[in-house]
Amino acid sequence: MKRTLLLWGGGGVLLLLFTVCVCAMIGSVQIPLLQVPAIVLHQIPWLQDVFPKTWPNSYEQILLKVRIPRVVVGLLVGACLSLSGAAFQGILRNPLADPYTLGVSSGASVGAAFIIYFGLQYSIVGQWSVPLVAFVTGILTLWLVIRLAQEDGKIPTERLILSGVVMQAFLGAFVSLLISLSDKTINEIMFWLMGSLSMRGWSYAGVLSPYLIIGFVIVMGYSRSLNIMALGERQAAHLGMNVERTKMIVLMTATLMTAAAVSVSGVIGFVGLIVPHLIRLLVGPDYRIIVPLSALGGGIYMVIADTLARSVLAPTEIPLGVVTAFIGAPFFAYLLHRNKKTRRSRS
Repeated sequence: MKRTLLLWGGGGVLLLLFTVCVCAMIGSVQIPLLQVPAIVLHQIPWLQDVFPKTWPNSYEQILLKVRIPRVVVGLLVGACLSLSGAAFQGILRNPLADPYTLGVSSGASVGAAFIIYFGLQYSIVGQWSVPLVAFVTGILTLWLVIRLAQEDGKIPTERLILSGVVMQAFLGAFVSLLISLSDKTINEIMFWLMGSLSMRGWSYAGVLSPYLIIGFVIVMGYSRSLNIMALGERQAAHLGMNVERTKMIVLMTATLMTAAAVSVSGVIGFVGLIVPHLIRLLVGPDYRIIVPLSALGGGIYMVIADTLARSVLAPTEIPLGVVTAFIGAPFFAYLLHRNKKTRRSRS
């Protein structure tokens, strides 16, 4: 296990660094690839002599104030969503589960659409008004779903998923109502619902980082429990696991990461569904490997998708959720087709 994690993890980190450099150089002003890491490393005082300044000030300003912050936010959002997806798939024992299974995205969308509709998006805490309200309503949605699913102090998986589906449908209808009633704000609501990292700087990265770090530590700490959960809840209980407590902690952690990501970027689909699924196909079912690689893979996937969103039709920016859907949906259809052919050959 350690050797597999070291090999895949090392390769993932190298791919992540290369992806960051390539995506940071792309834009209306092309920055030479080798100058991207040099500009970043030049900011470290004891490395300034190693990487002397040979580039114009405009490159430095564009990279450090616009592109790198957006790339970092993309990494954090992608890692949060993918890590949450891996946690949901493990705890619910369902490879089709994703971070939005329990209706968190719809809950966050209701809060965001509500204050945008009434023109309050900058009146509560400035630029943080929409993210704050989206986060709060996302967490409230989780609480309602858990309360709806609880039965005699337990949370049956089937009831939990059904409660999430019901809540998602109801809140989605509420968002659709607000969109149909809005005239001036319809574009702003729709753009938020389709996701974007536009104008996301270092402050957003600072907000997301604690959620990702703490969430990763908790989910990684429960990776062995997720492996045991694959045997079934009854077998896990026989092996001494407190199944209900494990489910509650992992679900709460994954939902907090999802709500934090959605509050910053809007609703972005397929990241938490595709990436953990692909990682599982590549490295097997061990969540001690799936969890860290999902975080890396989610960050890489999100940065690439965001670069395509801002560059393919430049200067027009495509909503990020549209790009992830265009990439993710055909790829997931291919995985399903491949899985079907594998089952047929075995039978």
